[in-house]
Order: sequence, then C-alpha cells, then structure tokens
Amino acid sequence: MTAPAPATIQAEQLQPQQRKTTVLDVVVPVYNEEADLGPSVRRLVAYLRAEFPYPFRVTIADNASVDGTPRVAAGLAGEFAEVRVATLAEKGRGRALRHVWTQSDAAVLAYMDVDLSTDLRALLPLVAPLITGHSDLAIGSRLARGSRVVRGAKREIISRSYNLLLKGTLAASFSDAQCGFKAIRADAARQLLPHVRDTGWFFDTELLVLAQNAGMRIHEVPVDWVDDPDSRVDIVSTAVADLKGIARMARTLLTGKVPQPPTPAQAGLLGQLLRFAVIGVGSTIAYLALFAFARPTLGRRGPTSSRCWSRPSRTRPSTAA
Repeated sequence: MTAPAPATIQAEQLQPQQRKTTVLDVVVPVYNEEADLGPSVRRLVAYLRAEFPYPFRVTIADNASVDGTPRVAAGLAGEFAEVRVATLAEKGRGRALRHVWTQSDAAVLAYMDVDLSTDLRALLPLVAPLITGHSDLAIGSRLARGSRVVRGAKREIISRSYNLLLKGTLAASFSDAQCGFKAIRADAARQLLPHVRDTGWFFDTELLVLAQNAGMRIHEVPVDWVDDPDSRVDIVSTAVADLKGIARMARTLLTGKVPQPPTPAQAGLLGQLLRFAVIGVGSTIAYLALFAFARPTLGRRGPTSSRCWSRPSRTRPSTAA
C-alpha cells in the first residue's frame, strides 16, 4: 500500500491560545483490551512525540472492562505525561466519546481503535483541516474514491447497504458513517453533542447527520482498510439499533430539534422524509436480511473495531448542508 505523504500545519495558522494549550486529544475507547492496549498506546505516543508539532493528549476511555485493562491503563498514565485515563461504569463507544470530548480542553478531538490499524502517518491529514479552521469534522471513508478495502463480500454488501440507506432516508452527503477514524473541532462538538442521544455504534452516524444539517463542513479522507478477522460485533442487534436510530433521526429532523445552520438550508427536508416513508419498509427488511445472512460467518465484536489504513489524499471537498 502506498505510504501517505506527510501533511504540514504551519504555526501561524493556529490561534494564539492553541499554541499554548492542548491542540489534539486522541481518544482510544477500550473494553477488555489488556493485551493490545500497552503496545498500541506506546506506539501512538512515540509517533505523536516525533511527528505532531503541537501539544497533544492520548485519553484511554475504559468502557467498564472486567479484565486487566484498568491496571494496564493506569500504568500507561504513570509512564507517559501525555496519557490520561477516563473510566466509565457502562459500556458504549458513543458514551465514552461523549464523556471525554465534553470534558476535554483540546481544540481538536479525535478517536481511533485500540489496534491502531490506521496508518498513524494519516493522522495529520485528518486533523490539519480542523486545526486550521478549514473544516469542522473529518472522517475516514472506506467508500470514497481512492480508498482501498480488503474484506469479505458480505461485509462489503452490508457496509454499502447501510450507507445507501442513509443517503436514501436522511439524504446523507458523506460517504462512510462508521469507519473508526474521525475528528471534530471542539467548538463544533460543543454545539452538536447536546443533541446526540445514541451511546453506542449509531453515535457516529447521528453526529454526522446533525453536523450536515447544521451546515458544518465535513472533510473526508480515503482510507486503505483491511477487515479485522477477530471481529466480535453482534451483526443483527447492531443492524436493529441502526435502523431504530435512522427512524429516530428522521423524526428529529421533522420536528426541527437540531442545531440550526447559519442560513436557511433545510428546504429539502420534506423530500427526505417522503423518501424515508416510501422506501423505509423495503430497506429495513433488506438490511436486516443482509445482517441475518452474514451472522453465521461473522463472529462477535467489541467496542474497538475497524481496521483503517488511511491515505491523506482528499478526493472530495468539505461539504455544507
């Protein structure tokens, strides 16, 4: 795979207060990851110390682990000044991200999976547009032009079906809602998080839909992505939760209880909801059938999942609702 070219961020592009305080907070959500946590965090800190030119933090968000993960996390916090630990009493990736992002003092908030399958050289291309103020959110996309994906046919169909469903029902303009490689400006997070209700896997989708409808700019980075053979996601329950989340978001958009864009930009909302009513039943059945079909061959998966090898090239401009 082609190695990503480095991205640069000039010091003069930062606001004065950003040069003094934490610029980037990278959250690593974990659940029962005592084996992988230590090597991954040491690798991440070493990379950021060598390559990231501004103050940073790595936050381990422990999702109520019942193995030795808390002990390993505490040891890492003692080993590195840049590492801290947030401990949650309940599981949920969305819950962990909301908890850390709400309390963080960093200008840019990011998250990635504990296995660090993402090429760390792609981190700067992801966060640079946010640091400079060019974009509000940034996502890794496995479905954007230029991405390279290695996974089975069933997972490919499931992923594409889900994202097509988002386009057909919620008029999503972003290409991939669930790759575990994202970042957001802190000011955008403060505006959006009070409106995000999901605490699990649908958190990403809900955040992006709200951002799009608020007129925020979403930057996409194509990724080289290889499927994790040690997958532990409960496919059917995740599909049901996603479908419920989509229906809830449609109702939310209908009532207008979303962050408002600076200019009236929701004229197409009625058309979105009509499309939802027309294709909702058929798409729901199809999506559930795909997941049910895949379940026998796909194991279960915990809260740290996707494997992304990201490339810095940008194939589509930031979008505004």
